Amino acid sequence: MPARPAAAKPLTSAASPAKPGPGEAKAADLLRWYDRHRRELPWRAKPGETADPYRVWLSEIMLQQTTIAAVRPFYARFLELFPSVEALAEAPVETVMGAWAGLGYYSRARNLHSCAKAVAAAGGSFPDTEAGLRTLPGIGPYTAAAIAAIAFGRPAAAVDGNVERVVSRLREIETLLPAARPEIRDAVLALVPLDRPGDFAQALMDLGATICTPRRPACALCPWMEPCRARASGQQELFPRKLPKREGVLRRGAAFVALRADGAVLLGTRPPRGLLGGMAEVPTSAWAPDYDSAAAMLDAPLDARWRRLAGTVRHVFTHFPLELAVLSARVARGTPAPDGMRWTPREKLAQEPLPNVMKKVLALALDGPP
Repeated sequence: MPARPAAAKPLTSAASPAKPGPGEAKAADLLRWYDRHRRELPWRAKPGETADPYRVWLSEIMLQQTTIAAVRPFYARFLELFPSVEALAEAPVETVMGAWAGLGYYSRARNLHSCAKAVAAAGGSFPDTEAGLRTLPGIGPYTAAAIAAIAFGRPAAAVDGNVERVVSRLREIETLLPAARPEIRDAVLALVPLDRPGDFAQALMDLGATICTPRRPACALCPWMEPCRARASGQQELFPRKLPKREGVLRRGAAFVALRADGAVLLGTRPPRGLLGGMAEVPTSAWAPDYDSAAAMLDAPLDARWRRLAGTVRHVFTHFPLELAVLSARVARGTPAPDGMRWTPREKLAQEPLPNVMKKVLALALDGPP
């Protein structure tokens, strides 16, 4: 692993070497709080240990748009299946997608596998700078900064949603997100200490997750209570300022669950790019706001006696909610699968990379409405 950059004087700012004046937030105060209250996380190095870049990268990709509670079991399973970046690179992409199923945002799994192959091809070591990390598939500005700071000790501004909330309150930044992000990043970089950039990045994340929460922040316990401008004006819950969230338009469609006499279920695979790319699915009609049940029957994968089941599958994606009517049909044992589809024995469905929406469809068709 490349050597860490030489440490400067304790807690000297990476972007602003002058000592903070009275009333200004100090990295030292946050780090003292962090040393007492740091969260124990399976991917986080213990005090005095050097962080493993592979584990840091894996956790940061998994944590995008997902909670720590949801990630924990997936992270443990990934380390069992793929204990190193080389093991992940050598695994078939279908195996990786199957292990990811349930975490959502499936393009992350494809990029994860592509990134592992790129790192393995370069000798198995991750680049140790933000610029180098940004060249890898699936690594954006935040992830590159987080890995650079936590795994390699680089002074970097790792700005996620928690950090946006903390800093926008600290500085009472009135600019609306996402336009405020450059201003927030500059404010973070001005505070990063050269001797503990990784701890500082994780301290900011912990502060936002446990103290400076979206609602009812515990300001009395915050190490930056005094210099926080939003708290001083009593408006902490009004930050960060955001554009009003636009509601997605409801889309509807039909899902076709074909059951063969031997218990197999007809499945297909979604295109590699786009929503749920590369994941397994039961055949469906198009998902559209102007869904027509009669027209949807033209998309049935087999000529069979399709029966509409009681209940509807509802699922919410990032940009729109979805409702699926579920139709089921039973066919003879020797019925061939249409081109591009396959029959999967019911007992092997758990091995398929099925996204949550398809698991809901199969649960309704195979087990009945809840």
